[in-house]
Amino acid sequence: MTNDRNDRNVSLINIGFGNVVSAARVIAVVAPGSSPIKRLREEAGERGKLIDATQGRKTRAIIVTDSDHIILSALQVETITQRFQ
Repeated sequence: MTNDRNDRNVSLINIGFGNVVSAARVIAVVAPGSSPIKRLREEAGERGKLIDATQGRKTRAIIVTDSDHIILSALQVETITQRFQ
């Protein structure tokens, strides 16, 4: 079994403002508007698993990872999902 950090073929996705995330670790990219997603964001903040990559701008997408981290991005959900292709 290989470790992501040692694999030279790791695919990185730009999530805005020079921030990148490993494509293999992403479970979902969702819009931030619904109550369950807002609750998910709050709980991640309480657990210390919230990463704000918005650079002070409005959150337009929330990325859920397999490590239970929640990443906030200022890019639209559609923009991020297009970068996976």
